[in-house]
Amino acid sequence: MNNIRLTMLPLLFILCFVGKVTAETSTPLASWNEGKAKQSVMAFVENVVNTDSADFVPPSERIAVFDNDGTLWAEQPMYFQLFFAIDRIKALAPEHPEWKTKEPFASVLKGDMEGVLAGGEHAILELVMASHAGMSTTEFEVIVNAWLAKAIHPDSGRPYTEMVYQPMLELLHYLRKNNFKTFIVSGGGIEFMRPWTEQVYGIPPEQVIGSSIKVEFEVLDGSPTLIRQPELDFYDDKEGKVVAIHQQIGRRPIAAFGNSDGDLQMLQWTTAGDGARFALYVHHTDDKREWAYDRESSIGRFDKGLDEAKEKGWTVVDMKQDWKTIFPAKK
Repeated sequence: MNNIRLTMLPLLFILCFVGKVTAETSTPLASWNEGKAKQSVMAFVENVVNTDSADFVPPSERIAVFDNDGTLWAEQPMYFQLFFAIDRIKALAPEHPEWKTKEPFASVLKGDMEGVLAGGEHAILELVMASHAGMSTTEFEVIVNAWLAKAIHPDSGRPYTEMVYQPMLELLHYLRKNNFKTFIVSGGGIEFMRPWTEQVYGIPPEQVIGSSIKVEFEVLDGSPTLIRQPELDFYDDKEGKVVAIHQQIGRRPIAAFGNSDGDLQMLQWTTAGDGARFALYVHHTDDKREWAYDRESSIGRFDKGLDEAKEKGWTVVDMKQDWKTIFPAKK
């Protein structure tokens, strides 16, 4: 147990410090340039919290939902959870000699990411099942924490927990300061996110919704245990996000934030409600400080959502123009 605690200490230091960036930002949305995007966010919030406004929303109904990958932290050159899965496959490879000749594992072990991605969603799902299952939920949480404590993004050289967007950290803080309850609704794994979202984003695990694999209850050595099974339970993307919001939150959000077509149904559902509603897309336009991609990207494709945002007048953040900075200052 002491070894586990020692393993987690570096991560806890990193996470607490990153989370502290938001808490200590006194000026609302300080990393946002003055312009339409910032003005639209603040005008919406000021309107719904004003008790004299016809659009006043009581605190109990101030629900805001956020996608994670590409909205709260980066997602290039591939989803960070896939990096985690690949590192897990490499670590487990000595126990599985058959992987040397079996795809997509063989491509992973050869470092051939094009070969891995050529297998599509089926190959990615196979990697996730092999690397995320066959252990207790407690053991998986320890593994995630240990990986985040030492894993480095291949392009930036920064810990993944520093690849979060400073302007979005400020937005989360601004909303909570105005009595909004903030939720993550992501296609990423729910148990991959829950160990760290509270320290990084200030969003506790019970307010994190994501994709999940099946879990079964067992009593091992007299101790009640939840064991992760190699089978998909729920895929929290596209229309699945709306279903999950209904089932797990029980209120229609009044504000939704995303970055891709996978978030479109969530934004549609949110804005279809009565009263004041707000939808915002993060558009990745900055190829110098981050990455520029949208309609043709295999990761975070933003095509139908971009068209609908323009048609319906939703707020679209142009990263290059609207954000003074993208990532928190390096430690």
